[in-house]
This record gives sequence, structure tokens and C-alpha cells, in this order.
Amino acid sequence: MNEFFTTAVYQPVYNLIVFFANLFPVANFSLAIIATTVVIKLLFLSLSKQQIESQKKLQELQPKIKAIQEKYKDDKERQSKEMMELYKVNKVNPFMGCLPVIIQIVFLITIYRVITQISTANFGIDPHILYSFIPNPGTLSNEFFGIADLRSPSIPFAILAALGQYYQMKMLSQGKVVEKKKEDGVEPDFATIMNKQMLYMGPILTLFIGVRYSSALSLYWLVSTIFSIAQQWFLLKGTKDEGER
Repeated sequence: MNEFFTTAVYQPVYNLIVFFANLFPVANFSLAIIATTVVIKLLFLSLSKQQIESQKKLQELQPKIKAIQEKYKDDKERQSKEMMELYKVNKVNPFMGCLPVIIQIVFLITIYRVITQISTANFGIDPHILYSFIPNPGTLSNEFFGIADLRSPSIPFAILAALGQYYQMKMLSQGKVVEKKKEDGVEPDFATIMNKQMLYMGPILTLFIGVRYSSALSLYWLVSTIFSIAQQWFLLKGTKDEGER
């Protein structure tokens, strides 16, 4: 499994970063990370679009979901069957939001390993990992325009990345995370619970990682989040415009 991960994920990302480093002055590591992040986001653009569309459909189905929960509040088995049938008829996958998160975690781990290896080698490049067609730039620059040293944590980067994550999740849910009162006998559905948890857990996790590890990780997460916010804005705006016609 580790060999597959190295060949299929780690080595391509490592070479992509070095490829971009070759394009920038003084083999700038930070710019290479930004460019690599944008490429990764573009590769999974379709998947992210499906996630956003699925989230929107789930929001639109909330009245029907509540009705099912109320109608079968004393029969959990029937409630689950009706919910799954509702998802099936409307072609909605309530677990769709998990896949992009898993992919993001995989690439976060990959970026972390690449950064760790390059930093340990004093920002030198391992020729054994490079593809034959990727030139070796030698030593990479570890500074982000004199603002941050990519080897050390950056609290401003970590805070910005966490705030970006929160805004992204809030934007997706449009602040309509439904709070359920226990006295009404209706419990939140899985999708609502997951969205509510991700609204807070995602930014907290981002902040925790950002203040403990290399600022290059926060930089990756920040750029990734900004890209996602822009993507969501265009998709949600397009959906709103269609609805007004």
C-alpha cells in the first residue's frame, strides 16, 4: 500500500512541485506549492462540483426530510428506508461531501511528506525521486517573500486558512444548519449532522495543524480554500441565476 501511495500520489506531487519550482526565480518553493495546489484543485474540479450540487439538493430537500422524520419519528427503520428512497428518487448522495474531504486529507498528508523530505534535505532535491524529464533545480528557496519561513509554523497563515475553511463551509450551507429541538421528537438527519460538525471541526483542525507544523502546509490549505470559495461562488451564483429565470 505504501509503495502504491509513493508511486501513484507522492512521486507525482513531488515532481510537480519541482517542475513549477524550475519555472520561478530562485526556485521559489512557496510559488511552486501555490501552483501545485491550483493544479490539484483543477484535477478534482468535477468532483468538487458534484459535491456542491449535492449539498444544494440536500438543502432543497430539507422540508421533505423533516416531514419524513416527523411522520416516522417512532419507527426509525421505516424512517431510514423512506429517507434513502427520497435520496434515490432525487439522485442525491448524502455521503458525497465526505469524498472531497478524504481526498483533501490524502493530498495534505502528501504535501506534508514532500515538505518534510525537502526541508530535511536543507531544501535540496532528491534526484532518485525525480522523473528523468524533470530538471533538478538544486536548492529551493524556503522563504515566502520574506514574510514567512516555510520550515516554521506561521500563526497568521494558520488563522487565515482556518477562517477561510469556516467561510467556505458557511457559504455552502448558507447559514442554514438546522437546529432541532428534542421536544419536537425529530432528530437531525445524517447530512445535517455532518454539515454542522464540519462547519466547526474543519476550521479547528486546520488551525491546530497550522500552528504546529510547517507554514507551507497552511499555505497549501489557504490557497486550496480560496480556490474552493471562488468555485463555490460561481457555481452557487449560476444556480441562483437559473432559478430566477
